[in-house]
Amino acid sequence: MFVATLAGIFKYADLPEEYESYVQFKATIEKKELKNSDEIAILDIAGTSTHHVLFLDSYKNTSEIEKELKDADAKINHTTLKIIGGHL
Repeated sequence: MFVATLAGIFKYADLPEEYESYVQFKATIEKKELKNSDEIAILDIAGTSTHHVLFLDSYKNTSEIEKELKDADAKINHTTLKIIGGHL
């Protein structure tokens, strides 16, 4: 199982270019229309060169995020979970 750590939380308008393709991919899958004010958490997946995207307005609680990551064979670290929980 991989460990997911927080790379950052960004408004879509301020998203660094390096994450744009990951965000666009997930938005396409979820059929989500992005707004500049959307808060997006980017997680680094240890041991890989990939990132996991979380559209924070899509979750009611951190348990939903933990389940999504478990389905992706990843576990979110405690500090990251606390920080994201503060944004939900």
